[in-house]
Amino acid sequence: MHTELLDTAVAASRLGAEIVTRYFRSAALDVRCKGENDFVTRADRESEAAIVAEIRRRHPGHRILAEESGASGGDGGGAGATGGDGDYEWLIDPLDGTTNFLQGLPVYCVSIACRRGGEVLAGVVNDPAGANLFAGTAGGGAFWNGARMETSRQPGLSGAFLATGYPFRAHATIDLYLAVFRDVFLQAKAVRRCGAAALDLAYTAAGVYDGFFEFRLSPWDIGAGVLLVREAGGRVTDLDGGQRFFRSGNVVAGGPAVQRELEAAVRRHAGEEALDRVSPLSRPELAAR
Repeated sequence: MHTELLDTAVAASRLGAEIVTRYFRSAALDVRCKGENDFVTRADRESEAAIVAEIRRRHPGHRILAEESGASGGDGGGAGATGGDGDYEWLIDPLDGTTNFLQGLPVYCVSIACRRGGEVLAGVVNDPAGANLFAGTAGGGAFWNGARMETSRQPGLSGAFLATGYPFRAHATIDLYLAVFRDVFLQAKAVRRCGAAALDLAYTAAGVYDGFFEFRLSPWDIGAGVLLVREAGGRVTDLDGGQRFFRSGNVVAGGPAVQRELEAAVRRHAGEEALDRVSPLSRPELAAR
């Protein structure tokens, strides 16, 4: 059941978590701006380096897709490099929730997943501030600190407890997003925006949130979370009900009943084609998938 991949993900996530914890609320962060309201710190870079090194040590032929360093092939080569098992690819977010981290808000995590082709085989979301480890394998279930997870049995969107993320990297989508937000806000019990998509998906897998939606995420934001939700019995789709969320970065997830109604609410206002019109894909890691 992909135990070796999961062991690697857990070990690598702990190395990353140890580094980001050391830098939390530290003056030695060396913050840089990647884009408007999009930051990278020494903690991100060192966490990623440690994670990649551990994966390379255990699986030198695997490919890497990481937030800060981009894509590389097996044995450390370029994106086109191949190894004996180079069809395996690791999706790494060394610090999801960087803005929270910078502000001293303890809502952040390390997210690591391994996929082969279109299937995510193993994934981990490590929340060091909360001492939470969410882990799962394809066909092997999803677990929160060792206890099996199950998505919400909430019967529908009315009265649901939801999570979302604002499209801060895709400002052009804000009107579509706000139309969706208004629709679901008027039906739901509450909507939370905590600022770490991987952690939101993990808590959706655990049944804490009944559902989750967000636009224009990156593969490393969602790789582990998608697996966890599915292995916990939930559903994950793009805005059209399809499976191209790794390409578009648009995700609707949740317990089965809530996800279906949430997906329908989203589609009343925003579909994949509408988002592509107002916010064309520009990131290579999305456009290629």
